[in-house]
Amino acid sequence: MEISNLMNLQGMLFLLVAVGVILRKKNIIPKQGTAILTDLVIYLVLPCNIIYSFFIEFNLETLKSFIIILVISCSIQFGCLILSNTLYIRQKPGIKKVLQYGTVCSNAGFMGNPIAQEVFGSSGLLLASIYLIPLRIVMWSAGVSYFTESPDRKTVIKKVMTHPCIVAVYIGLLIMLFQISLPAFLENTIKDISGCTTALSMILIGTILAEVNVKTMISKTIIYYAFIRLILIPLLVLAGCGLFKINTLLTGVSVLLAGMPAGSTTAILAAKYDGDSIFATKCVVFTTLVSMITIPLWCLVL
Repeated sequence: MEISNLMNLQGMLFLLVAVGVILRKKNIIPKQGTAILTDLVIYLVLPCNIIYSFFIEFNLETLKSFIIILVISCSIQFGCLILSNTLYIRQKPGIKKVLQYGTVCSNAGFMGNPIAQEVFGSSGLLLASIYLIPLRIVMWSAGVSYFTESPDRKTVIKKVMTHPCIVAVYIGLLIMLFQISLPAFLENTIKDISGCTTALSMILIGTILAEVNVKTMISKTIIYYAFIRLILIPLLVLAGCGLFKINTLLTGVSVLLAGMPAGSTTAILAAKYDGDSIFATKCVVFTTLVSMITIPLWCLVL
């Protein structure tokens, strides 16, 4: 693995965040523009990115590995749901929502694929794509429910299951399972919009970060969360894979993707649904920065 490639990837993330900070500080993106940019990302860009991620080949030859990685990924998501509901009981409601979502949903959707490809080649990329299916489903179902408040459970479920991003998961699963070929113009449109995900998401985080006091960036709570997200979860995955004697390729992909930093959607959803978007942005930026150390270390361990 070329460590420099990994550093370049994470350096690009921070540069895009810096662009967002500058645009907000210069008022090129006014305060109300952040809300507009948030809606654009959630209602158009992210759904296209999710659908495009399912444009992968699916056949019986690779079914066995797919099933194993799916079981591992589902187990990880189930474990993360348990952790999210037990580790932050004493936190304030606004911060608790952010920590719960950030524990369940990592940035594996963006960083996972290129890192898996860099470390394990095309086989790692394919397995990573399958690993991400349960993550995407949980991200836009149970994950969104942390930020969504409604009068009763039925209303919550309805709001979550009709969210544009979970609808995109439905469409993506149909395309992958039945290997549906879309018209070229439609597939290219989805691909091009999907390509905006990283830039727009990171710039959006930058506009939120522009409102943050840098002196308050690090706190005991954020360090505690970073430990859980970057150390504890992948360590538990490594131990579980060792216990069940999972082969090295499947173990490697699972551990690396489980150790990704907080997802950019943590800050985006917090901003959209009146969560603590400032705290969420701190979590995303801090864990991404620390992951520049932890991800290479996990590669060495593996």
